[in-house]
Amino acid sequence: MQEPAASLLVLGLGNDILTDDAVGLLAVREAGRRLAGALGVDFRETTEMGLALLDFVTGYRDLILVDSIQTGRATPGSIHEIGAEDLATFSRPTPHFVGLGETLALGRRLGMAMPGRVRVYAIEVADPFTLGTELTPSVREAVDAVVERVGQTVAEWQGRVR
Repeated sequence: MQEPAASLLVLGLGNDILTDDAVGLLAVREAGRRLAGALGVDFRETTEMGLALLDFVTGYRDLILVDSIQTGRATPGSIHEIGAEDLATFSRPTPHFVGLGETLALGRRLGMAMPGRVRVYAIEVADPFTLGTELTPSVREAVDAVVERVGQTVAEWQGRVR
């Protein structure tokens, strides 16, 4: 994979045919539209997970990841904000989120250029398993709030006040 031109990756994970599981993809797509032209930022989407994420994150200084999660401890549409220091202890991963901390650690151990700053926005979902292309209403309503948080993090990490 070619070295990234940007220093910040905003990566959406999910499956666009599994109802709420698509929320990470849709949120990053919308963030990319709203923040089009932001210098030094790449917006990407993937259905990959686990070690395959190394191909996406290698070479970036910073990473913002958006995904779905189902903890059963929060209402659908709730947004969980997870920092790099919390990745190893986060107890209820999604299939896409499994091993993100371990994946980054492995990349570092192998001498790959891994992001130093990582922030994960995980949206609590109601239905990540039913075939469908529409988000449930409470999850759809969370997209704007996640996009706003992504924009705030981009501005903060680029040293701009927002």
